[in-house]
Amino acid sequence: MIRVDQAGEYGATRIYAGQLAVMGDRTPLSAEIRAMAEQEQGHRARFDALMVRRGVRPTALQPLWDVAGFALGAGTALIGPEAAMACTAAVEEEIDRHYSHQLDDLEAAGDDPELAGMIEEFREDEREHREAALRAGAERAPGYPLLSAAIRFGCRAAIRLSEKV
Repeated sequence: MIRVDQAGEYGATRIYAGQLAVMGDRTPLSAEIRAMAEQEQGHRARFDALMVRRGVRPTALQPLWDVAGFALGAGTALIGPEAAMACTAAVEEEIDRHYSHQLDDLEAAGDDPELAGMIEEFREDEREHREAALRAGAERAPGYPLLSAAIRFGCRAAIRLSEKV
């Protein structure tokens, strides 16, 4: 759980970095994206520390998530601010589902309250990001249903791969 969650938070920081590289401070959404990016960086830092404390190795796919995350963020931002928000909404929807499944497993096992607490806290942040993205016009992005479905599929694939590799 820790490896895949750290990979997800790492990927999120790269998505926001790609969006900000394209959008800079030129749009009204830039400040909100920057705030979400800082929150994701905080999540990542806490998972990084937990990995060190518990001797968990990062996914071997991290170099791929570095490039893929940045490309996804930059690509959606090139389409426009609404597409960048569609990316955020889609990613956060999958992360919410992923974290919810993990919390169910942790609750059933009852053996890792520290990890469960982190995941629950971060899940609430991710839900806030999704709602902010929807309020900012995610669903007005060109081809929203297809764009959202493709990004969600990619997230599910990245989760599965990071669990294994």
